[in-house]
Amino acid sequence: MRSSGQVVDQQVTIKWSILKQLLPYLGEFKSRIILALICLVLAKLSTVILPFILKEIVDSLSATDKIAANTETFSSLPLWVLTPTALVVAYGLLRFANSVFSELRDTLFSRVTERAIRRISLKVFQHLHALDVNFHLNRRTGGLARDIERGTHGINFLMRFMVFNIVPTLIEISLVIGILLTNYGMIFGVLTFLSVAVYITFSVIITNWRNKYIRAANDADSASSTRAIDSLLNYETVKFFTNENYESNRYDKDLSTWEKAKLKNRLSLFALNSGQAFIISTAIAALLYLAADRVSDNQMTVGDFVLVNAFMMQLFMPLNFLGFVYREIRAALVNIEQMFGLLATKPKVEDQQNAASLQLDDSTSENNKIEFIDLRFGYQPDREILKGLNFTIESKQTVAIVGGSGAGKSTVARLLLRFYDPTEGKILIGGQNIKDVTQGSLRQAIGIVPQDTVLFNDSIFENIRYGNPDADDSEVQNAINLAHLDEFISQLPNGSDTLVGERGLKLSGGEKQRVAIARALLKRPPIMIFDEATSSLDSHSEAAILEAIEEISGHYTSLVIAHRLSTIVNADVILVLEDGQLVESGSHQELLDKQGMYASLWQRQNQGSSKEKNQRN
Repeated sequence: MRSSGQVVDQQVTIKWSILKQLLPYLGEFKSRIILALICLVLAKLSTVILPFILKEIVDSLSATDKIAANTETFSSLPLWVLTPTALVVAYGLLRFANSVFSELRDTLFSRVTERAIRRISLKVFQHLHALDVNFHLNRRTGGLARDIERGTHGINFLMRFMVFNIVPTLIEISLVIGILLTNYGMIFGVLTFLSVAVYITFSVIITNWRNKYIRAANDADSASSTRAIDSLLNYETVKFFTNENYESNRYDKDLSTWEKAKLKNRLSLFALNSGQAFIISTAIAALLYLAADRVSDNQMTVGDFVLVNAFMMQLFMPLNFLGFVYREIRAALVNIEQMFGLLATKPKVEDQQNAASLQLDDSTSENNKIEFIDLRFGYQPDREILKGLNFTIESKQTVAIVGGSGAGKSTVARLLLRFYDPTEGKILIGGQNIKDVTQGSLRQAIGIVPQDTVLFNDSIFENIRYGNPDADDSEVQNAINLAHLDEFISQLPNGSDTLVGERGLKLSGGEKQRVAIARALLKRPPIMIFDEATSSLDSHSEAAILEAIEEISGHYTSLVIAHRLSTIVNADVILVLEDGQLVESGSHQELLDKQGMYASLWQRQNQGSSKEKNQRN
């Protein structure tokens, strides 16, 4: 296993090509972008003109009788425009115009940014749901949430600041250097250019060096978040084993790693800021020394000195901000890269290019049978679970699968739902290979009551409606009645509006299973899977669930995966798996008569039940 440090070092290079992936999301509001760019240009023009107005104010105040002689830039304007009062008013208006145009720019572009974030966030959300089960079994929920959160924040920052801060600042730098070269000579322009070049080069080099510390801090942040969320999701397990201190110590260890990473990040930031401040201070001091020297030699007016100072302050303020923006853009690109990395993750199970919808016909049983043909499958290449499995479930038939742990019972259900694809063999439903149909239509045709029912933190009623979000209240109520939930719900103070708590923890195992049955019934699928639906229930709850299952199973093609053999005695066919192979099949009585593996399992479970009863007595 690679260490986190190795991962960071290998990923230091930023993929600037990510910017190309963002461009399509900007096309929805082209007119807004054009208007925002116009406001940007107007704002920058007003910014560049401001120092000239300030120069004229100073010169007019210092030598009112020589206003016209010192206004080369505005020589074509009437004299009354260049009076101190008019200049001050103009200065104020330009300041106001700069603020207004900047605000208009941000307001216009904010809609573009927000819509792009919405589109990308939705795309990531949909893609995560499209990924295969194996990805989600290995996912880090907390870290995944943080990656998405930082990624969307990074997009917001990148789209706002790169378009409206870096580019305008570079334009302003070019204009200022050109003005200084034209009005004050080569030395001013060259010195300004060199200071800007040194500043940008220093910022880029140090920021690239700092990038590994940003990544390390992000990784530590994700790890601590993952640890906290996993622990809180498994709150009951922590309590069962009194491992609060153990969890706290593990969380604190992750926080300690985060703290050290943030410290290194902060120290590297100090080095960057200090270097930038030194370059800025040196450049401004040098330029002001040259200007002051020329003022003393009467080569420049005091207004020119103020203009140079204003340009330098005006230039280096956004340039200093440019350093911050570049640092943040680098960090944003790291975060966006991680989020786009999720989009680049390919699901192992995908629909074929021309996949059709699964077609089922209730009018004929022949067309709806399920065939498992020569199935071979393993979760890992070196460990095969199913080894050439063959069997058929006829339409409206209930087939049960039993066997020891690891025999491959639940794997059969996962393959039928196409959470995984078999390495060899195929599964046919109504003669259609499930690899040739869309996953959506396949799973729409299958209802499942899982062994561990996980509910949303919502009401019982809405958790049942989740089986068919378009169902009306009467259809949901009918499903409640079919699952024998009505009596239980009537005893609750809030009835079906009772909240079930996170992951349904406020309900018992039997109550959750009945909700799962009602939810599956509301879906109205032609195929039902009961995956050890009663394995964790007490005898009373098990009897109630079995009664509900038996009432509905005759209306569906049913696959029942069972550990307790007493729950499947009425199945039409019972399949016995051992080491991924079918070793016996038949009805309950037929298998008992064979005196084989099933009979041995039956006898063993009955003996265990007898001992349990004797101990109670």
